[in-house]
Amino acid sequence: MPLDNVVFWVFAPVSVASAIGMLVMRNAVHAALFLIVNFFTIAVMYLLLDAPFLFAVQIIVYAGAIMVLFLFVIMLLGIDRGDDVHEPLIGQRPLAVILAVGFVLEIGLALRAGIGFATRAPDGFDVVNQGGNAQALATVLFRDYFFPFEVTSVLLIIAAVAAMVLAQRKSRAITQAEIDEHRADLDALGHTNPGAPKPGAPLEAGGPR
Repeated sequence: MPLDNVVFWVFAPVSVASAIGMLVMRNAVHAALFLIVNFFTIAVMYLLLDAPFLFAVQIIVYAGAIMVLFLFVIMLLGIDRGDDVHEPLIGQRPLAVILAVGFVLEIGLALRAGIGFATRAPDGFDVVNQGGNAQALATVLFRDYFFPFEVTSVLLIIAAVAAMVLAQRKSRAITQAEIDEHRADLDALGHTNPGAPKPGAPLEAGGPR
């Protein structure tokens, strides 16, 4: 058996298992770690397909920078919060499954109709990749599709900034009137603190003695 097939059959089950583990994990940090494993296995698949540029990008960008961003957002929002698991839409999960299956079928049919499922490279592939896969891909991205590439980059940056602004949680400042009202309620209930200052009295440096 060729070495490529051995590597594939070693990493393919790990890739599928890590993807399933990411979906079933309830802890967000554990799900992110499974996603990192999945990114690394996909990078190996790119290397088997003679795509060194995508191999490097998958590790540096996705498994590195983007996963650091994911973990930063998870830590920023907190993982100990109790989230509401109630589904606002009736039949949301079955509808999501149906849409996911339809999306996979659509991609498969588009590939079949466009380039087909061939076991060998298309005609002219070696000519395009004479200088290497990275050079050929860079020529396409930064010469033929430079403007769409930069527009997509700007949109991604705007989306990341907007997500952080929307996710930012601001705590409301407590006024002195609310503190006095709370102290008055405690006094009315009999929970008085002899050392606490009276309502409206300024606090001394170092707090109440």
